[in-house]
Amino acid sequence: MTREEVAARVVGVTAQQFAMKPSDNKESDQFTVDLGADSLKSIELVAAYEEEFGLSVKEEEALKVQNVGGAIDFFFRLLQ
Repeated sequence: MTREEVAARVVGVTAQQFAMKPSDNKESDQFTVDLGADSLKSIELVAAYEEEFGLSVKEEEALKVQNVGGAIDFFFRLLQ
């Protein structure tokens, strides 16, 4: 899977979780600052990414990711 394919899926999941259009999502968007994620929303987001990619990730590692671009890179690395 290419980084672009991973990016499209991460952006889609992120947009769905935050009830926004995928086109309004930027890689620089920080989950807490720009998107307003609290700790519960962050855990829900990780679960949604896991479901999307069919992966199980260590929650502590996933929660270190701070923005959309970081999530793209994180899942791209896992899928390699």
